[in-house]
Amino acid sequence: MIEPSGGAEPPTATEFSVGAVARRLGIPVTTLRSWNQRYGIGPQGHRPGTHRYYTRADLAVVTRMVELIRMGASPASAARAARVVRTPAPPVGDVAPVLAAAESLDPARLLSLLAAHLGHHGVSATWNLLCRPAFADIVEHQRRGEGYVDVEHLLSWAVTTSLHRGVPAPADTGVEPEIVLACTPGEQHVLPLEVLRAALAEHGRATLLLGASVPPDALARALSLLGGTAAVVLWSQSPYTAAPESIRVAETWHGPVFLAGPGWADIPGKAGPRRLHSLEEAVDALA
Repeated sequence: MIEPSGGAEPPTATEFSVGAVARRLGIPVTTLRSWNQRYGIGPQGHRPGTHRYYTRADLAVVTRMVELIRMGASPASAARAARVVRTPAPPVGDVAPVLAAAESLDPARLLSLLAAHLGHHGVSATWNLLCRPAFADIVEHQRRGEGYVDVEHLLSWAVTTSLHRGVPAPADTGVEPEIVLACTPGEQHVLPLEVLRAALAEHGRATLLLGASVPPDALARALSLLGGTAAVVLWSQSPYTAAPESIRVAETWHGPVFLAGPGWADIPGKAGPRRLHSLEEAVDALA
């Protein structure tokens, strides 16, 4: 458990004692020492016989770990994600290594690449400039009859796993989620909602992600349990899954309703729920 503690600023501009770091981050010294022993999150340039001092790079890592834990991550997963801060920032949208790892079915390498991009560039840049181009390349291979279904599934799994590790849901504050994310009945493409969940988590917004193919009655029950005032985002990838019944259920309650995904292309834009055309637009509307 992280507990606050007050105090003064660090003694120097470039190195920080363990006590100074504890005061700056509002956590006990014992917690910092435990993280250093268990996870290697601490001073990296320590020389035997000298005091342990955190450099600015060490401070950045432990600061990220504190942020992730306060967002809801376990210490182990937070440490794994925070260590990415020590790695050099990859070029934004460096798709080739990601495709190579996916094509060679190398999950460890794929997770490492995605974690580095998420850690340094955030959710939106990782999705729009890295993941979407990678999926577009895979789809092109599939159109040429080259298979690549296994490659697509591995990349989807790796993106979802990286998002949950690197951008966990905000910690429980006792307040019910104010945003519900759901795929329409028959819709299995839940990854875009996973991305939206993570992007909203970066802004401190808690969501309830109901997942793929949510029946209208399940959506109604979830909204009733939340008091009926939550915003609802309905995802449809195809016109065949653009279910008007889901819209009617969501509109029964008092919260705003948003439609996301290409499946809603034939729904009139000026009447009824608002269409969301991009991740950035969705974050602006909801965060």
